[in-house]
Formats: sequence, C-alpha cells, structure tokens
Amino acid sequence: MSRKPLRVLTPRSVLPALAVMLVLAAGAAAHANKPVPFGDRVAGPGNADATPVNSQSLSTADLDLRVVGGGVEAFHRQSGASAWTYNREGAEALHLAMAGENAIVVWDDGLVTSVRPGDHEVRWHRAVPGLVDWLRGSDEPGADKRTPDQRKQLAKERAAGALHTVQRDGSPWLAVVTPSLTMGLRDADGDLRYNDKPPSGCAFDPLRTVHTDYAVLIPRTCTNGSGQVVSGAVTGYRLDSNGWATGTGPNPVVKVLDARRVQVSDGPILPPKVIDTKTAAPETPCGNPAAPFAAIRPLNCADPSATPGALPQ
Repeated sequence: MSRKPLRVLTPRSVLPALAVMLVLAAGAAAHANKPVPFGDRVAGPGNADATPVNSQSLSTADLDLRVVGGGVEAFHRQSGASAWTYNREGAEALHLAMAGENAIVVWDDGLVTSVRPGDHEVRWHRAVPGLVDWLRGSDEPGADKRTPDQRKQLAKERAAGALHTVQRDGSPWLAVVTPSLTMGLRDADGDLRYNDKPPSGCAFDPLRTVHTDYAVLIPRTCTNGSGQVVSGAVTGYRLDSNGWATGTGPNPVVKVLDARRVQVSDGPILPPKVIDTKTAAPETPCGNPAAPFAAIRPLNCADPSATPGALPQ
C-alpha cells in the first residue's frame, strides 16, 4: 500500500489559509465588539457581570426595584443589598411600574422596556411615537426657561402619567398615553394590541389618566375652531374588547374608587356617575327609580356620594 508523501507548504500555499484565519479572527472581534441592542447593560454588585439567577431561589417578591441614578436597581428585600442594576447607554430611566411579575420601565428616549426581575432578563423594547416629545415638552411656551432640574422633574412626572399597567384583564398589559396617541401592549410579548388617536381638535390628557385592574380611562379635552374649550369625553380601553366612551364637559375628573370602579365628576350641574370598568357599564345610584329598568344590572347599588365599598372581584 503506497502512501502519498506529505505536502510541503510553501509560502504561496500558506497565504490563502492565513487570509481565511485573519478574516475569521476579524469577524470574531467584530462580533465581540458589536454594540448591544438598545445599549442594555445588566450588572451585579460592583458592576460585575450579572450571573443568571435561579428562579426557584429568587422571585419578584424577593426584590425591591427602584429607579436609581438613571437606571434600574434591584435590592434584596431582606438584606437591602443590591442584587443587580440595569442601565442603557445614552438613555435615562424615568419611571417604572409592575405588570404582574414584570417591571415596565419608561426611558427618556421614548423607549418602553419590560424586565423580568427574578433573572434580570430584558424581555422586550418598544418605541412609542411622540413619547419623547411629550416627556421633554421642548416646544411648549416657557420651555427654554426651565432649569435642568426642572426639565428632569417634568420628564419624570410625565413618564409616570404616560405609563399605566393593568393587572387582571386576562393577562397583565400596559397602556402608554401621550396627548396625540395611546397604545396598548401585551406584557407577555410586547405585542401591540391597539393604538388610538383622539378626534380632530381633541387631545388626550395623560396626567389625568387613571387605571383600574381592568381598564385604562383617558380623559380628553377638545376645542372648536376659535380655540374655545368644548365638551370632551372619557374613554375606557381594555385589551380584550373594544373601547367605550362617555361624553363629559370640558374638564371631567376621574377618581378611582376601588379595583374596578371609577367616579366621573362632570362639574357642578350634573351629578357624578360611577362606572364599573369590568362590565363597562354605569352603576345606578341607590334609590334611583330607574334601577329596576337598568339595561345592565349592576353588581350592587352604588351611591356616588357615599363612601365606596368593595365589589366582588
């Protein structure tokens, strides 16, 4: 049996192989230095790389989440020690709220992020059109006279008004509200379930928006062609059904009574009304002659002037 002699590698034959190795090395270096999507940076105590957390030993209930130094930091509830930090390069965290077991974070660059605290996983990012303009208010009268601290405080207040999480409507979800747009996102995957704009001549009011465990209620104000404020409305949004609206005066006040009911006050002339946000139906005040003829019977008889009681969940 004859064997082929070993091939002697000449400088010319080495060049192609060397070129391939250089290309592979350059590709690996480029991949290693590739920017992290959205600038996400998750670290453990002392800025060390955060290691995966065993979900059986640590849960959302074990952690206290706060917005600290432009990012999000999780602290152990029992010891108070830092568990992990989450920052994004070039962005500052303004506000967070819980949606079920997950934390929803609003950033000053208009992104909204879902984070699972137990294993500090960044689950999804969504950009909300117009959110960054609302947070900054740069085009508003007097904006150029605000100090840096005033601008930061304004952005934090507006971020808190823009984000509303709903806990019991099938599965946790969230609404982001700006004057010109509202969006509903399912927390499970960040899927956009609805988006809506106010009618022409009207604007949503994020700072007067409220939520229950079943719906987000957004007041809107409207003006006519002369710039005069006219009648508005309060619109309720849910993830599992079409939205509903109730007409109001120019400046309605919406007050949360309990996990599912709100009271809408519409000025000194009309009495306030109570709306059950689970059934999207107004409750009939106690003693009202129309109670037996209500199209949708309320779960109980509620008097808007009385101290609200809890309804069955």
